[in-house]
Amino acid sequence: MNAPHPSPAPHRPAVLYPLQPDHPELVAPFASLVRRTGARRLWMCQSFKAEPHQVLAHLAGQGLDTPVGTSVTLMPLRHPYEAALQARSLALITGRPVVAGFGIGNPGFVSGLTGSPYASPRTAVRDYLSSVRALLDGETVAHDGPYHQMHGALTPLDHAPVEVGAGVLRPGMARTAGEVADVAITWMTPPSYVEGTLVPALEEGARERPARPRIATAVHVALTRPGRDPRRVALAAAGSHLEVPHYADMLRRAGVSVDPHDPTATADALLGGQVVLTGTAREIAEGLDAYRRAGVDEPMLNPSGVMLTEGVPAAVADLEEILAACDNFLPGARQEAAAR
Repeated sequence: MNAPHPSPAPHRPAVLYPLQPDHPELVAPFASLVRRTGARRLWMCQSFKAEPHQVLAHLAGQGLDTPVGTSVTLMPLRHPYEAALQARSLALITGRPVVAGFGIGNPGFVSGLTGSPYASPRTAVRDYLSSVRALLDGETVAHDGPYHQMHGALTPLDHAPVEVGAGVLRPGMARTAGEVADVAITWMTPPSYVEGTLVPALEEGARERPARPRIATAVHVALTRPGRDPRRVALAAAGSHLEVPHYADMLRRAGVSVDPHDPTATADALLGGQVVLTGTAREIAEGLDAYRRAGVDEPMLNPSGVMLTEGVPAAVADLEEILAACDNFLPGARQEAAAR
């Protein structure tokens, strides 16, 4: 029997393992951290090394069962039936809530697997998530669309809750996520952009639903420590995302000036725009609170800059300090402090 561990607090940040692991043991320190601290969830990205669903199931088998999420797995890799089956399997194996996040990938990747890029990425996402959600809800799906066909249902089983998420960067996809997703999953989106651009688009898309999707946002974090260069960490954290057109466009829309020929100015823009949060643990907790006030329901602590420059132990140490500091900014903690 697994040892008891703190229940995840609904407003405590989640933890993201941001790289592609060669083996589940590389992710184990992060799963252990989530269990030890009661962090909201352990997220993993799409990996072309050790596949994320299998890694998370392996960790659960080792006793490191936590709420989990995928941010995001790529739609061309799986038919919606397989995607729903994998997500449900994680919920069965872990016994914990799952967020199954999906994204389209870049056009070249889509073409390499399907023969051509999606003519309408928004339609592809809308149809895919609708089928996955219906299958998880026990419905029989009859869908003949341009990007997949689905006629059938999953075998009925009881399992922990599964939310379906969509990767979102810009307002168009946010409107689509508002229509069909349970969770909108964003990366490197500053709080002002979330509040001023993404939340209104999600609400517009969700106008026929009871509420907009929750927002889960991956936020780069790094404590200020002796000998650590915040600019170097910020550039390592952002990495190749700065070269991807839709990320660069989102950052421009958010007022974060990215110049491939001026790394110093780019690093300063990432830090000044709160794309990468640095400082003391308390200062980072305050920065995360700004994300919450902007509408983010589940901040994901992304330590990739520290992992890439200093390694896993340094990244886990940062996360542990930040999670402890965040307790002072949970709504319940603030109310208790006011009462005292």
